Amino acid sequence: MTDSLKIPSAGDLDFLSLGAVVHRLDPGIVPFRKAAECQIHVSGGEFNVSANLADCFRLRTGIATAMVDYPIGDLIAERVRGMGVKPFYKHFDHNGVSGPNIATVYSDRGYGVRAPVVFYNRSDEAAARLKPGDFDWPKIFADGVRWFHSGGIFASLSPTTAELIIEAMQAAKAAGAVVSFDLNFREKLWKISGGQDRAVEVINRIVKNVDVLVGNEEDLQKGLGIPGPEVAASSKLDATAFFGMIDRVVDKHPQIKIVATTLREVYSTTRHCWGAVAWVGGETHSSGTCDLEVHDRVGGGDGFASGFFYGLLAGESADEALRLGWAHGALLTTFPGDTSMATLEQVRSFAKGGSARIQR
Repeated sequence: MTDSLKIPSAGDLDFLSLGAVVHRLDPGIVPFRKAAECQIHVSGGEFNVSANLADCFRLRTGIATAMVDYPIGDLIAERVRGMGVKPFYKHFDHNGVSGPNIATVYSDRGYGVRAPVVFYNRSDEAAARLKPGDFDWPKIFADGVRWFHSGGIFASLSPTTAELIIEAMQAAKAAGAVVSFDLNFREKLWKISGGQDRAVEVINRIVKNVDVLVGNEEDLQKGLGIPGPEVAASSKLDATAFFGMIDRVVDKHPQIKIVATTLREVYSTTRHCWGAVAWVGGETHSSGTCDLEVHDRVGGGDGFASGFFYGLLAGESADEALRLGWAHGALLTTFPGDTSMATLEQVRSFAKGGSARIQR
């Protein structure tokens, strides 16, 4: 049950995440080989959740990350402040030529039958240099942190980032915080970081410290090394295969109390059917589904995690928390960029079955 999480009732921060903050260049529906201009979005799987919880859900949140003292770093810091997130930075000096850098993610939106394309420049990424000892966790947790979060993207960046996650999670557990982890398995990142065998070894060490896990069937198989489901799903929106894997997850990591994921049927780049499911203390929960007209799909999964975590932090039932995550993730895909432009009132209205009728 959700009360088995024992979420602290108060703290200086409701939520703290650890991860890499990046800037994403977005040429819209134009592929990069023909692009003439781009929007710049500040992003990062772990940062997005803190930003959404602060800006939309009005919680006190923080991000522990690398900061490079050069103009791109200034841009990042301005956006972090703008989203209302408290920063805990490990500072690095840029040499003026080659780095260290804040990573660049290139991602066009695709259109119709043309899928989005994502690629990276994470050369000499400052966040990959982060290591145990870089943050004073006892000081950070001293005034209370209710929930701590990290993810598989950050874990994949270097041997030291994975060890830093474990150090931070152990400090969080000692301070009484709930600990969550988004598996966020990225084939391209793990391929240059030791491959899937290393991913399974590293992620299983991390997940030993985790209460709440976010990840789909592929994440569970490739990130945790859990055998594939014995029962095939009838569609992308059928959670049978996902729920069929949970017993194996909990057998391997019996301390886990919640596993949740989104479900997405992609009809075209701009038309999806969207759902979410969760296993909570042995019980299964489903959000139902809705059809989406997608503006920018990047960040939808982080949007789901944000709303779901908010519901749990706010003391909502598992069903309501799941609906809030589902609703916020859906709304986030209607905005440009990776972080929320929704309001809490909009999320609650949509979660209750609100429509797209004009609001006057």
